[in-house]
Amino acid sequence: MLIEPTSLATLGGAIALGGGLIGSSIGIGIAGSAAAATLSEEPGQLRNVIVLVSLPMTQTFYGLIILLLILTRVIPNLAAMPDAGGSGFAVLACGVIAACAELFSAAYQGVICASGISLLPMTKGRILTNAVMLAVFVELLGVLGLVFTIMSLTMLGLF
Repeated sequence: MLIEPTSLATLGGAIALGGGLIGSSIGIGIAGSAAAATLSEEPGQLRNVIVLVSLPMTQTFYGLIILLLILTRVIPNLAAMPDAGGSGFAVLACGVIAACAELFSAAYQGVICASGISLLPMTKGRILTNAVMLAVFVELLGVLGLVFTIMSLTMLGLF
């Protein structure tokens, strides 16, 4: 085979991590921009701002978990598959789907957090719980990206 199945699987895991890293960077950047403006107006909101700015970071961990599972659990099982080449491409596809889930989840979570951050001074911090709850809805999509990837790898017989 021209391309090793293990290389394709590793690439899929790396792409999943990359999606989480890119999405988290975008989300933190968006929330951080709102945080700078809010802290210039009311420095006492630092604790609340840190909570909201850090929320989009979790998708990076989901991408890392996917990469580690592929490297430690999937690749050792890949050689035993009847069509290892096709399985390598399937793992790559799972990684791409996970990357999209993590990227968009983190980026849009940053938008929600930025809105909450911008309202902290006006509400004297009372918006924090509501903003976190709204951000958790988008977080769920990142978690589902991780869960669906694990389910897909299990259904392929690789996990």
